[in-house]
Amino acid sequence: MSKMYNQIAAQFGITQAMGLVLLSISKEGTPSTSIATSLGMEATSMSRIMNSLEENNLIYREKDKKDKRMVRTFLTSEGVKKRKIAKKMVDGFNDLIRQNIPQSKRSLFNEVMLDVNKSIGEYKVQNNL
Repeated sequence: MSKMYNQIAAQFGITQAMGLVLLSISKEGTPSTSIATSLGMEATSMSRIMNSLEENNLIYREKDKKDKRMVRTFLTSEGVKKRKIAKKMVDGFNDLIRQNIPQSKRSLFNEVMLDVNKSIGEYKVQNNL
């Protein structure tokens, strides 16, 4: 899926990761620190993506008006356009999945993935990761 999303995103001058970040930014601005956390990304990867988005005039960052320690990320008008494209891509793929895979199989897949994630958590605890 990642390869497919990257191939489609490249047609619009972004990457899958950039699209995910754009989808994570709200109109009110999103604290930069919460974006990485919500997407499960490392800070260094997020920093690189954010810098690229800023260089491409898709986002801008401002200090929070109330809490000067916090930096909020906002979409530029071009960022809003790219966000709409990313949303359309994700929604279209999700619709195709819903059409082609019965709910019972999707539910089973979700159950299995929850178990896998639980096992990953246990493994990390057992191995001090």
